[in-house]
Amino acid sequence: MQSKLSDIELIEQTLAGNQFAYADLVKRHQRFVFTLAMRFAKGREDAEEIAQDCFVKAYRSLASFQGQSKFTTWLYSIVYTTAMTFLRKKRVDTDSIDDEGTFVQVESHESAYDTNNVENKSRSYYLNQAIEQLLPDDATIITLFYKGEQSLEEIAQTMGIETNTVKVKLFRARQRLKEKLERNLKHEVKELI
Repeated sequence: MQSKLSDIELIEQTLAGNQFAYADLVKRHQRFVFTLAMRFAKGREDAEEIAQDCFVKAYRSLASFQGQSKFTTWLYSIVYTTAMTFLRKKRVDTDSIDDEGTFVQVESHESAYDTNNVENKSRSYYLNQAIEQLLPDDATIITLFYKGEQSLEEIAQTMGIETNTVKVKLFRARQRLKEKLERNLKHEVKELI
């Protein structure tokens, strides 16, 4: 069965003409690619478009994959560049984290929940909500590091930046995430961090 094969074996089969092998690669990585795309696009339709573009680009460029890094690192770098290109083309209006309107919107949204409702929601829901409020680079680094379990070196390669820069950006992204969580959850944040 194809799904038992490694990414490298599936790539070799795809390059040999087996399109089903590439379908298995897509199935194996589609959820995480979509998650990363959502960190940039914020809308399901745009994220689906980014994810689809990524897999098409990956397929067309598969012969250039040299295996010097993990396939996922190579694929996630395609996601990153595709998403950045998409955002430039769309000219998405992103709000600064310092924008007071964003804070008012978040505060009014959160005030609609009563204490019992907040206690009943899962930790991951609030964590994902806070990640969605981060800038795309911050959300990407947090997602790659924690959800993708990528090393600092792999993230650096994916994003095309130095490893030390990733360390600094990860530190700052964690700080901003903590601020978002504190703002959204107030006292509950101590349990999450």
